[in-house]
Amino acid sequence: MSHDGNLLQATVIFLLAVVLLVPLAQRVKLGAVPGYLLVGVLIGPSVLGLIDNSENVSRLSEMGVVLLLFIIGLELSPRKLWMMRRLLFGVGLIQVLLTGAIFAVIAYFVFAQPLRAAIVLGLALALSSTAFGLQILAERKELGRPHGRMAVAILLFQDIAAIPLIAVIPLLGGADADQAQGGELRELLAVLGGIGAIIVGGRFLLRPVFGWAVIPGLRELSTATALLCVLGTAWLMEHVGVSMALGAFLAGLLMAESPFRHELESQIEPFKGLLLGLFFVGVGMTADLRLLFGSPWVVLGLTLLLVGLKLPLLYGLGRLTGGLNRADAIGLGVVLASGGEFAFVVFKLALGHRLLDQSVHDLLVLVITLSMAVIPLVMFALSPVMRTVPVTPDTPKGPPELNGAPKVVIAGTGRMGRVIAHMLQTRGIPLVALDTSVQALDQQGAPGRLPVYYGDPTRPDILHAAKVGTAELVIVTTDDPHINLETARTLARLYPGVKVIARARDRQEALKLMDAGAQPIRETFHSSLEISRRALLVLGESEEQADSWTRHYQKQAEDELTLRHQDATAGETRSKPAGDASNKE
Repeated sequence: MSHDGNLLQATVIFLLAVVLLVPLAQRVKLGAVPGYLLVGVLIGPSVLGLIDNSENVSRLSEMGVVLLLFIIGLELSPRKLWMMRRLLFGVGLIQVLLTGAIFAVIAYFVFAQPLRAAIVLGLALALSSTAFGLQILAERKELGRPHGRMAVAILLFQDIAAIPLIAVIPLLGGADADQAQGGELRELLAVLGGIGAIIVGGRFLLRPVFGWAVIPGLRELSTATALLCVLGTAWLMEHVGVSMALGAFLAGLLMAESPFRHELESQIEPFKGLLLGLFFVGVGMTADLRLLFGSPWVVLGLTLLLVGLKLPLLYGLGRLTGGLNRADAIGLGVVLASGGEFAFVVFKLALGHRLLDQSVHDLLVLVITLSMAVIPLVMFALSPVMRTVPVTPDTPKGPPELNGAPKVVIAGTGRMGRVIAHMLQTRGIPLVALDTSVQALDQQGAPGRLPVYYGDPTRPDILHAAKVGTAELVIVTTDDPHINLETARTLARLYPGVKVIARARDRQEALKLMDAGAQPIRETFHSSLEISRRALLVLGESEEQADSWTRHYQKQAEDELTLRHQDATAGETRSKPAGDASNKE
């Protein structure tokens, strides 16, 4: 069979196994990540052997981690880091150092690993799975609970801590005795030069390049530019001898304050989800089940050691530093007790730079894989003591402010949108504004001014990236009536619980927006009322009379519009049963 045929066959097998097994894993409450791992184990060489070239799968699946780190970088900014500094750099730092030190001591004294390898092992085993943990919290609707907020902060710090760990492994493993000092210096200078090139390029080139690409309005150009930003920086970092993940993280961090941030996130998210799933499949394929059958007590003992040490450590951390109650502290421990996806990356790099032996690498990969599979069982066993009290009104119900969720999303920053945004911002209300005009971004996107981002509000992926689902209100104020109506319909379909106020040009547009579930505001109506009120004052009416006539006319016009909408809706309702009845007859 040709190479192309092998590739097509492997792709079909991968997609078929994912479509069949991942939903099954979610139905039995295991979650998507164990489902992907199970797919990898089944189709890999250890069981069915349907895909024998795991190296190509592993190489492609690395892109999933690269894109994940880019998204993490996009979610960060100096302002957000400062807001969550206690949880992030306090609790997160204590967790990584304490857990890493314990595992490093065990690896060094109990398992006789070299010191450098023991340090890498300890810090890698201290990491938890971001994808796995956030998925569990989201499924249990616990992102807004105290232990959910603490878990998010710890996971975020772990993701940040993984970057220097990944970057330092080549330096730890590449220091051979016969290597000249000048070669080490050149390598260090190359790394610093690569990081400097990314910072300078991201600061001065990414925005104009992306602005140039989105001007034609072609989504494929926007997608290509987003992938170029991520993969280009990843390639540059790999070229100078550092992990691709570091380049992707730096690129995301540099674009975190960019007005194109939501556009980038919406374009990368689908690729990230699929390739991250492929990453877990690749991990499952590398899991050597012969180790499990050959040395079951060693593998199971190390898995229980990993979970059994991390869970009580995290429980105590939650109780002592976070003030969590017993149930929430147990929930924090369970969510973060497994190994993480970045540990796979660290172990693979350590193997490539001869910090780990092949046998140790294979054993650790299998242990972390099993730890992810064990967590749902641990959660089921501890479910009686993890039952939490109902959320009180004082407890935040939505995702934490760590994600920078706005209260208001404004679509359109033209004549009306700018005034509304400035007024709400003056009141200290957190908001995000979307616009498809690059000129609007140049006018409004300066630091300290309106948070305007590039994005089409009719696109569901842009609305998701702008976190409309966590907002209380969406205000639609673009100059295009068609975009306003389509945005209102999209919001009604995807986010029925979010209130929508929309700009209407005339009465007919207002009726259509009311049909879409939005509260319409006619753009010239209130200014016309104010002109009429002032005209009455000029013509000799008193202030009280002018205000009374204006309010009377406004109420009459609004009642008429509401009545027209009710009549139209009632007419449609009456016509539908008649049609149904005739069909039944």
